[in-house]
Amino acid sequence: MEEDAPLLRKTYANQRMVFTNGCFDLIHVGHVRYLSSAKQLGDILVVGLNSDASVRQLKGQGRPLNPETDRAEVLAAMKPVDHVVIFNEARVDRLVTVLRPDLYVKGGDYTIDTLDRSEVEALQAVGAKIKILPLVAGRSTTRLIGVIQKG
Repeated sequence: MEEDAPLLRKTYANQRMVFTNGCFDLIHVGHVRYLSSAKQLGDILVVGLNSDASVRQLKGQGRPLNPETDRAEVLAAMKPVDHVVIFNEARVDRLVTVLRPDLYVKGGDYTIDTLDRSEVEALQAVGAKIKILPLVAGRSTTRLIGVIQKG
């Protein structure tokens, strides 16, 4: 999956590539609205999906709830998503240098100041702009997991 990244950039060289990433463990309406908004900002939307190992590194044992192949299939079936690339690192700086997106999008639970510095430096190095999209209030995988656990 990650090995397909160079081909993506070559295939879509003349189109505006929007790139985002995340765990996307339990898809909810916040994800749907976020990905729809991201797609509107360019010609193609590429989603970097954290592998199972990197989700555990970021979120701890017990996560992800859904395996990477299932999460990738669900994302790929969504209308706004053109491509899904599974990556093994906790951060996307290496993938950014391969994809060379025109625009990097994150949700409103981040600010420019809270983005990982190595990711920001990689984005700056390839000339990508960064855009933070509004958060859909009250919608999060962590909240959903809490509701399910409480019964």
